[in-house]
Amino acid sequence: MKPTFSLIGLTGTNGSGKGEAAYFFKEHGYNPFSLSDIIRDELRHEHKEINRDNLIQMGNRLRETYGADILARRVMDRIKRKAVIDSIRNPKEVEFFRKQKDFILLAIDAPIEIRYTRVIQRGRNESASTLQEFIAKEEEEMDQREKGQQLDSCIQMADYRVTNEGSLEDFHKKLERFL
Repeated sequence: MKPTFSLIGLTGTNGSGKGEAAYFFKEHGYNPFSLSDIIRDELRHEHKEINRDNLIQMGNRLRETYGADILARRVMDRIKRKAVIDSIRNPKEVEFFRKQKDFILLAIDAPIEIRYTRVIQRGRNESASTLQEFIAKEEEEMDQREKGQQLDSCIQMADYRVTNEGSLEDFHKKLERFL
């Protein structure tokens, strides 16, 4: 059976597998987009380093300046066909996408120790060199300011949830069941 939704939104914790899920859905015909790419574009424009701290700060600044759903609005301008949208972190973004035809929100999570190991292995500048720093940075992403990141609220708004704590093959099987 073919899926009936044309927009899959991804939310979830850092290192949970959202990027891998986006790649999986791309392999199943979905055009991939990331709200974080909008922020990365802004950081490049301002000649700032692309790291987790700057991504959080710039994303919050954009939401403060242009409204909490600015990243969703900007990415939606780029979407022309069925798509997977990664890095949804504010309830206003979810609300904006819910107004679009055939949208569904998937939350992905994994135990924090597994996620910390993954982010260290992927080699990005995560602004956290210890598990304790990683936990503190995650608490910052759970902020409940209206125009800040409200990751926990987005996870609660999800239509479906997947826990990614096993092998890549196990994760793909869960995503196949989701489709």
